[in-house]
Amino acid sequence: MDRMVFKAYAVTNEIDLNRIAADCNIPKKYTWEEPLVLQGEILSNILHRKKLKNEEILVFSFGSIVFINSTTEDEKVFLKYLKKIKDDIDINNYEEYSDDYELQVVENAKIELTDKYLVVPSFQIFYPELVSTVIAKSVALEKTEKHLESILDKLENMIDKLEKGKLNISNKEIAKTTSKIVRHEYNTIAYIMILDKPDITWTNSDAESIYDRMSEFFELNDRYIILKEKTDILNSIIKGFSSISDSIRGLFVEWIIVLLILVEIVLMVLDLLR
Repeated sequence: MDRMVFKAYAVTNEIDLNRIAADCNIPKKYTWEEPLVLQGEILSNILHRKKLKNEEILVFSFGSIVFINSTTEDEKVFLKYLKKIKDDIDINNYEEYSDDYELQVVENAKIELTDKYLVVPSFQIFYPELVSTVIAKSVALEKTEKHLESILDKLENMIDKLEKGKLNISNKEIAKTTSKIVRHEYNTIAYIMILDKPDITWTNSDAESIYDRMSEFFELNDRYIILKEKTDILNSIIKGFSSISDSIRGLFVEWIIVLLILVEIVLMVLDLLR
């Protein structure tokens, strides 16, 4: 094996790996931090054809899929299969958040890392999972970054209302925006697991070195920090909107109370005059 081609796609926010494992009769309970690796006869049954050597599909719980040495037709067949388990997957637009990568094995070469390929002098069994994990996280981050932009656009509209003196921002509108921010935090921090490493990196120093170098090259940690800081800013803005909304409603209630008191006084005066 001198070359492996990787294609990564972020197709949804969450995938239940155990449902796929059960459907494929895989006798294993998957935890949220490890990918489901499909290969051999199991993959052949899903794709409805004879198995190809060195072809694998890795499915990650945070919604990314990595195809290794697969054709475009294989990708579409697998996504149709996956849609039966996860119906929110858009088969027609699954390439919206994607990345391509290569692992090249060149004898006596020095390890070389670029944004398109990794060159290594000899193949190690952990390389496919390490490469897949990094690019899977990268495309998942890209999807989350785009989602964050849509939240920012929504907040910009709310800010425009304030600038125009329209202070009647509804609790429903604030709640919907807050839920999007919370979902964004969950998808980024709790689910993509940017700060977590594959298990092999804790026992193999070479695997740890490759993973760290690839993570740094794809700026996973830096992108995570930026997303976290932006999320903190969003939460601060939402708290400001909530305070303004609560103040307006509190002022409205106070005026209603004053008006009722005035009405009561007027009625008392009229009663005395009679």
